[in-house]
Formats: sequence, C-alpha cells, structure tokens
Amino acid sequence: MSSAVPQSVTRLVDEFSRLPGIGPKTAARLTYYLLRTSSEQSLALAAALTELVENTRTCSVCCNITESDPCSVCTDDRRNRRVICVVEEPLDVIAIERTATYQGLYHVLHGAINPMEGIGPTELKIEELAQRVGAGHPTEEIIVATNVSLEGDATASYIRQRIKTVSDKVRVTRLARGLPVGGDLEYADTITLLGALEGRREMLD
Repeated sequence: MSSAVPQSVTRLVDEFSRLPGIGPKTAARLTYYLLRTSSEQSLALAAALTELVENTRTCSVCCNITESDPCSVCTDDRRNRRVICVVEEPLDVIAIERTATYQGLYHVLHGAINPMEGIGPTELKIEELAQRVGAGHPTEEIIVATNVSLEGDATASYIRQRIKTVSDKVRVTRLARGLPVGGDLEYADTITLLGALEGRREMLD
C-alpha cells in the first residue's frame, strides 16, 4: 500500500487478505469499517479472536474443533456409539446436526485426498478413524459423508478400503446422490441433506 496508509492499517488489510474468499478490496473495506466503528466493537473482535486461539483445540477422539477434550458429542451417552459419520470439515458437522435426526458420532478428516495440492491420506485424519474402529469401538456402520466431487469420491474409496483392513464386519455406507455434484456438504439445505442421510447406500467394490 501507499506510504500514506499507516502501517497498522496495512498490516490488518494484509491479514484479512489471507482469509479464504477475502480479496484485497474486501480486506480494505473490513479494515476501514473497523476504523469507523466504536473501539468497543473492534476490541470485542480482537478478544474473540484471542479466545478462539487460546480455548479451542482438536478433539482427541473425533478430531472436531472443541473447547473440551473429548468433545461434547463424544461424551454424550445419548448418542448412538455404533455409528460414525465421517466428514471433511468441522462445518460439515454443523450441517448434519441441523437435520436434527442423526444421533451417532462423528469423525472429521480436515480435508480430502487431492494429489494436485499434495494432500494424501497421511495428511488427513484417516488413520485416527482406523484406530477408533480397531481399538474395540462398538462400530457397526461408518457413514462416509465426503463431498460429491472427485476428491470426495477418492477419499470415500480410500476410507472404505482402509476400514475393511481393520474390520470386515463394519458396514461402510455413502450418502445418497441427492447432493449436487461438486457441491460442498456445508452448503446443502436441510431437506436435501436429510434425504441423503436416509438414502445412504453401502459402498461396494
């Protein structure tokens, strides 16, 4: 930026620009909005960011974002512990929870297999899932809820193969194709997602 712009302003614009979906113009608008708003709002935002960094962690069981370990889902005795729904991102958990029908557990991969970006199975939380199943967890079904995309399909196939090496008694299913091809799970409406859950099919060779 120009030397007429204070360094602190430039730094915040640069940091906003690092966020996904935020370009330089949007980053500048956000920065100057905070300059115009009350100092209380800006400080509240800063405090929320600090709290986010200091208080959140990854659940040692399901790998979802949490403030307590294990997370509230993993420790909820009312959950069906025989079913684990595998999703790509923490936002996908929120999407499925909105259906208010799924009562099983979760496992968050934190991505999908994408060789073009250098993301292989070892970069994801797939081994953690296999360890859950292989450690005597009473799993009867793994619902693979990866996105309907090339990356999601590749990830689903790898998970099925990996789980079968741990236990051939665990049923591995995939969400029904009511989801739009190329669409992310987090953006699916509740009715479509509910239909995909109810219409899931067992993954076969």
